[in-house]
Amino acid sequence: MVKVAKKKGKFYITTPIYYVNDQPHVGHAYTTIAADILARWHRLKGEQVLFLVGTDEHGEKIEAAAARAGKVPQEFVDEIVGRFKDVWKKLNISYDDFARTTEKRHENVVSKLIEKINENGDIYKGEYEGWFCVPDESFWTDLQLKNGKCPECGREVQKVKEEAYFFRLSKYQEKLLKFYEKNPEFLSPKLRSQEIINRVKGGLKDLCITRVALKWGIPFPLDKKYVDYVWFEALVIYISALGWLSKDFKKFWPADIHLVGKEINWFHAVIWPAMLFSAGIEPPKKVYAHGWWTVDGRKMSKSIGNVVNPIEVAEKYSTDVLRYFLIREIPFGEDGDYTEKALIARINGELVADLGNLIYRVLSLAEKFDGKFVGKDEISKKLNLKKIDEHMERLELTAALLEIWNFIHAVNKYITDNEPWKLKGKELANVLYNILESCRIISILIYPFMPETAERTALQLGVKLGSLKDCKFSKFKGKVKKGGYLFNKIEISE
Repeated sequence: MVKVAKKKGKFYITTPIYYVNDQPHVGHAYTTIAADILARWHRLKGEQVLFLVGTDEHGEKIEAAAARAGKVPQEFVDEIVGRFKDVWKKLNISYDDFARTTEKRHENVVSKLIEKINENGDIYKGEYEGWFCVPDESFWTDLQLKNGKCPECGREVQKVKEEAYFFRLSKYQEKLLKFYEKNPEFLSPKLRSQEIINRVKGGLKDLCITRVALKWGIPFPLDKKYVDYVWFEALVIYISALGWLSKDFKKFWPADIHLVGKEINWFHAVIWPAMLFSAGIEPPKKVYAHGWWTVDGRKMSKSIGNVVNPIEVAEKYSTDVLRYFLIREIPFGEDGDYTEKALIARINGELVADLGNLIYRVLSLAEKFDGKFVGKDEISKKLNLKKIDEHMERLELTAALLEIWNFIHAVNKYITDNEPWKLKGKELANVLYNILESCRIISILIYPFMPETAERTALQLGVKLGSLKDCKFSKFKGKVKKGGYLFNKIEISE
C-alpha cells in the first residue's frame, strides 16, 4: 500500500500549469496568490521551498487560436506566456521556477515516463470513438454529456473516431480508492472529496492518450505518427520541472500541494496518481481544488464583458489590496463573488480602520517620545501563533487571516484601554513597547498575504522583518520613522 511520506524541512507547491489560449484573469490570480501565500509562509518557517508555476502550451485549442491570430503556435504561446509573467511580477508572486510544456526538459521526461508506463504493460493500441471538447481538451462518453454538450463547460463537442493509444486507467480503480482511504488529506478540501470517490467507484474507463490529426504537441515516443494527448503530458510537468530522478527530484518529490481549480480536479486527483502508480512513482501528498469566482453574481465571460483583469485592479487599488481581498472575502476553497463594492468595503474596514489606523497612530505616538521603548510584555498572550500555523497547514487561509486580525483588534483595544496619549515616563514607555513589539510581529504575520505592506510597516518601525521564530516579544530595537498611511480610504459617490 502506497502511503505518503513526510519529508521535513522542504515544501514543494505547484499552481496549475495554465492553458495559454487567452490572457490571465482574476481566477488565475486567485490560485497563484494563494500558492504564493503558502510558499512565503513556509519560507517564514525556515523550510526550503520550491514554488512552481507554469504554462500548458500544446493542444488543438492552441493550434486553432494561433491560426485565428495569424501566427505559428510557438510565436502565439510565447506572447501569452509573456503576459502571464507580467501579471505574476505585478502581483508579487515569488515563484522559484516557471515551467513550460514546450521546453525540452519537459518533452524529454514525458517521453521517458510514457516508455516506463508502456514497459509496465499499461499502454495499448485501439480505436477511440466518442466525443471531444476542444475548449477543455477532454474526452466524453454519450452518458457523460449533458444535453448533448460538454458536462464541464457546456459547449459543443465533436464526434471523434480514430486509431489511438490508451492508458489502462481502469486497472487502477481499486488502488486509487484504497489510496484515498489511506490518505484522507489527498483529496482536499473535504467538500470535494466525495464527488471524486463516487466517480471512481462508478468505474474508470481506459484513457485515450494520443491524437493523430494534431500537429502541435509532443511526439508520442512509441509511434511518431501521433502526438501526446495534452492532459496526459501536461501533468508530467510537476516532475519534469524537477528533473525526474535528479537530485532536486529526490529532494522535493512528492509535491506537498497541487493547488488547482475544481474544474481540473479529476485530472489531478485521478489520472495523475494513476500514471504515477504505473511508473512506480510516489503520488503527491495533496490535491487541493478550490472554488470559482463569479463577478457581480454572474459567471466571468468575454461575451458579457465582465472578465476581471488583475493588473487593472492592482493598479487602481494596489497589489496588496487585491491579494488581501481575494483571500479574505470568502473561506478559502469555496466559491465566491467578486464585486468592486465588496473590495472597497474591505479597504475602508479592515485595511484602513484596523491595520492602517493602528500602525499610523502607534508611529505618531512613538515618534514624539524621546525615551527608550522598554517595558513588560502585557499583550502577547492575545496572539495565538500556533492556531495561525495550524490554519495555514490545513490551507484554511481565510481563517488564518482572521486569527491575525484578532490580534490586530486586541492591540487596538489595548491602545484604547490604556490611553497612551494621557501617559508619561515609564508608563508611556511600557505601553509603547507593547504596541511597537506587537506591530513588529504583525508585520511578519501579514507578510505572506501583503508583502509590500509588511515591508513598508517594518521600514517605518525601523526593524527587519524576520521570520516566525521572531514572533515573540523581546527588546524593541527599531528606530521609528512615521511615513504616510498604509491605505487610503475610498470615498464612494452614490
